[in-house]
Amino acid sequence: MNNVNVRQTIDAELEGLRRNLLNLANLAGEAVKKALWALCEQDKALAREVIDADDDLDRRALRIDEDCLRFIARFQPVAQDLRTVSAISHMAIDLERIGDLGVNVAKSAVRLADRPFVKPLIDIPRMGEILQEMIDAAMRAFINGDAEEAKRACAMDDTIDDLERQVFREMLLMMMEKPRIIEDGTALITVARTLERAADHVTNLAERVLYVITGKVASASQFRRPKEPRNDNGR
Repeated sequence: MNNVNVRQTIDAELEGLRRNLLNLANLAGEAVKKALWALCEQDKALAREVIDADDDLDRRALRIDEDCLRFIARFQPVAQDLRTVSAISHMAIDLERIGDLGVNVAKSAVRLADRPFVKPLIDIPRMGEILQEMIDAAMRAFINGDAEEAKRACAMDDTIDDLERQVFREMLLMMMEKPRIIEDGTALITVARTLERAADHVTNLAERVLYVITGKVASASQFRRPKEPRNDNGR
């Protein structure tokens, strides 16, 4: 096989890996989106659908990792090809974990489905919307080689953190005033923290994209506002 044919084969294989990664990103985003819808609408059936779909998401992530290993063994890539296939392998892991976190939200939705909400859900759905925007931005950056879009995904994590802290503070005050809601209030705090963790995995995606594009290791913190000092309880 001549060099032109080898290059064509490599490009075709990489395109297949990219396509499978995009499909995985769509599934992970949908898992979180459906889980939050199930929570807000108190839809047990939809929540269980998210839980049941997790095995397929896990299998897809494992298949991508195996395909990346085969690609490396077959072509022994260097430079940007190596960075790309390595990034795809690591990004599949982060997307699989985002899907797992969606399952965690779905489990909370099942637990809370038969109870009246302690308050209208406003900040948590907003966190979900921003999380989806982050995933979309990170994947667009990967496909288009757009470093600025990857940086934008990192910056959006600040808003996720702000909303998570808002949920924590609000629930804490409500639980102090009404101890009977402690169990449900704690469940909502856990959902907000779960979404915050999912957003951290998206910043991992963006960091990988930046590495593919620039060849340099980047930290999401470079593109976010400076962190404020924490108080005594870690908030």
